[in-house]
Amino acid sequence: MVDADQTFVIVGGGLAGAKAAETLRAEGFHGRVILICDERDHPYERPPLSKGYLLGKEERDSVFVHEPAWYARNDIELHLGLPVVALNRASKTVRLGDGTVIRYDKLLLATGAEPRRLDIPGTDLVGVHHLRRLAHAERLKGVLTSLGRDNGHLVIAGGGWIGLEVAAAAREYGAEVTVVEPEPTPLHGVLGPELGNLFAELHREHGVRFHFGARLTEITGQDGMVLAAHTDDGEEHLAHDVLAAIGAAPRVGLAEAAGLELVDRAHGGGVAVDAQLRTSDPDIHAAGDVAAFHHVLFDTRLRVEHWANALNGGPAAARAMLGRDVTYDRVPYFFSDQYDLGMEYSGWAPPGSYDEVVIRGDAGKREFIAFWMKDNRVLAGMNVNVWDVTEPIQRLIRSRARVDTDALADPHVPLENLVP
Repeated sequence: MVDADQTFVIVGGGLAGAKAAETLRAEGFHGRVILICDERDHPYERPPLSKGYLLGKEERDSVFVHEPAWYARNDIELHLGLPVVALNRASKTVRLGDGTVIRYDKLLLATGAEPRRLDIPGTDLVGVHHLRRLAHAERLKGVLTSLGRDNGHLVIAGGGWIGLEVAAAAREYGAEVTVVEPEPTPLHGVLGPELGNLFAELHREHGVRFHFGARLTEITGQDGMVLAAHTDDGEEHLAHDVLAAIGAAPRVGLAEAAGLELVDRAHGGGVAVDAQLRTSDPDIHAAGDVAAFHHVLFDTRLRVEHWANALNGGPAAARAMLGRDVTYDRVPYFFSDQYDLGMEYSGWAPPGSYDEVVIRGDAGKREFIAFWMKDNRVLAGMNVNVWDVTEPIQRLIRSRARVDTDALADPHVPLENLVP
């Protein structure tokens, strides 16, 4: 039975918001739980949108966090298709797009991120796409099917995870693919040149063309349809469709208008939160893609745009809202599937933060673990087609201990033996 004396409001219907609602009930909260989603679909997970669902290997219903009946069964008041347009911290209220005003005792911002837009001529053409929402994936699935059937060309702006996963899907459908990327390798900002080249070779083997060191400057078309994509070095690429995969920006509009502390975009942006995922207002928390928290392991503020952060951050914020003792210090983790390559990455090691990459296994066969090292300490690890090693990798990262790199590179030495 719901006790209406307390009302907890969650703004954002993604994985973080849905798991926070689930945790509030699981932890015994009997007050009102109101979950507000600006999409008309029930809360869903995003990884399948560029992986199994996009490839047609997973059904649409498989992406949802809970079955629709779960929300009513657990007394979660669900508002679908209604954005929150204003947050008033003084009155502790949020106002929805239809004018409804809801008062809260505690508020969770799980507003996520949105795709960065190409600021070039031609983005209003019919064949220009983004991939963030379920509706985007449904549309893109049809596009890839048509491109594969008609030997059509897809140009992808951006060689990050979304760009490469869609490139792999497009090739499986039979479409021609060109990836335009300003850095010298794909995934340069995450993996650096050492491992970025491995992904470039993987995709080249499957027929993907890369154009590195360039950016799109214009998309041209005829009768509203895409015909070509142009780059700043004067090249022209035949294109029937263009995907903008140039990253995502945290959705901080509500927080900014309400005067909450934000993080500068140069440092990743987002809403600044403490170890309890609490914002500069003690009654407002933030979790998922929008939250930027100081990570004690890496001594920096991180904003993590991956599934595991939403999966774990939402429940952590819910417990903190309930007054539980919470310290959110999860090791960042994400995964990707491209063709016959599966990988998991744990840690944080952008270019410039490490001094060595140690390879354990056979990189040529794409069965290995890569470790990014600084002063013989493991900052991050990526296992490629090697499984059940995430736990020892994360323990090595957490230990911050100096490791014998020869032993680390030796597959015959169990990783567990290297953890202090």
